[in-house]
Amino acid sequence: MTREEKINSFDVNGVSVHDELFGLPFSIDESEIVVIPVPWEVTVSYGSGTIDGPKMAFDSSKQVDIFHPQHPAHWKRGIALIEEPAHIRALSDKLRPLAEKRIDALEQRATPSIEDFAAIEKGCVLMNAWVEKTAQKYLEIGKKVVLLGGDHSTPLGLIKAVSAKYKNIGVLQIDAHADLRVAYEGFTYSHASIMHNVLKESNVSKLVQMGIRDFCQSEYNYIKDDDRITTFFDRDIQRRLMMGGSWKSIVDEVVDALPENVYISFDVDGMQPLFCPNTGTPVYGGYTPEQIVFLVEQIRNAGKNVVSFDINEIGPNEWDANVASRLLWELSVFL
Repeated sequence: MTREEKINSFDVNGVSVHDELFGLPFSIDESEIVVIPVPWEVTVSYGSGTIDGPKMAFDSSKQVDIFHPQHPAHWKRGIALIEEPAHIRALSDKLRPLAEKRIDALEQRATPSIEDFAAIEKGCVLMNAWVEKTAQKYLEIGKKVVLLGGDHSTPLGLIKAVSAKYKNIGVLQIDAHADLRVAYEGFTYSHASIMHNVLKESNVSKLVQMGIRDFCQSEYNYIKDDDRITTFFDRDIQRRLMMGGSWKSIVDEVVDALPENVYISFDVDGMQPLFCPNTGTPVYGGYTPEQIVFLVEQIRNAGKNVVSFDINEIGPNEWDANVASRLLWELSVFL
């Protein structure tokens, strides 16, 4: 059956009968948007389970009503999830116990194993390289590429691939945490070090952070000392709202801080914990999904180009996965 025939025969109002993302009838080749799942949680430092986030989001996506009143033909573009990389999951499962041993040793002021550390560092490099190579493969044939994590260390390879293709790219980070620690707990590619690594290893020229409400002094100093970083701290935003300010005025400032090409890195703990209670490191405060969608909509309305995005730190729970899959659908509209 041709792609056109699939569009004509697909019942947009019916039950999901296709075993694809959102129950759509399109293959990877027939889809404009390709989603990379990365089942990885080696360096998580609090709650675990995000390794299963991509799979759970895929499963819950089939319950999403894909009719979009503002963009009714969006589903015809096609969005498909590539097969979960079994070797990445196996590597994460192998390395996670070693990371736990290292964290325990540090907490007990003992000397961690050098061999275990070397294995973890090598594994993280391999994961990042696989993501980058996979993203490049689809970008080169004209696909839009997004990522589902896994912990927040997972999108580095995608950001490197996207920033190599587009000039003057800025990352909009929606997150409760600054993620600017240098090799947190000794791990070069810690989930808490992702934005430090992005600024160090990619062609990203600007980092705009929103929702940040849990950070250390060194990260605060990093923000103040690096003119590539503009941070909208959650406490400041909440006080502006309490004083009668509007979400629209805040969003306008965020949009103005971004360059022409925008990559969105979305840690679900940037939202209120009501929407992501089982994520690894929830923090009170944050935003609603509709506020996030409005933000991305305003980025597009300002004439800027959303080149890619990731959604990560999805908790191992049906509700968290449901929210993530719906956000995946809503944000894919703006690619």
